[in-house]
Amino acid sequence: MKIKQLGRTGLKVSEICLGTMTFGNQADQQTAFSIMDVADRAGVTFFDTADVYPLGADPEQRGSTEEIVGHWLHERHARQRIVLATKCAGAMGSGPNDVG
Repeated sequence: MKIKQLGRTGLKVSEICLGTMTFGNQADQQTAFSIMDVADRAGVTFFDTADVYPLGADPEQRGSTEEIVGHWLHERHARQRIVLATKCAGAMGSGPNDVG
């Protein structure tokens, strides 16, 4: 796996980033863990998530992707080797402070 510098930062990440937007809806926790295991073994050190994931899920499921990724990072003792990118601008609910 090629490792590259991320922009102008000193951070180095794998050239491939694993998107996790289906974890918790289309991919249950067991499937998501299997996907992350394969990516980890292949040298992928860059995972992407968002607070509104999984896409296409019911509103009460929002955030479950980050929970699954967090459980995997904890169980695999992977927090020191995985760079986790996230986004936080999507609507998490209907309240005035549930977006942005």
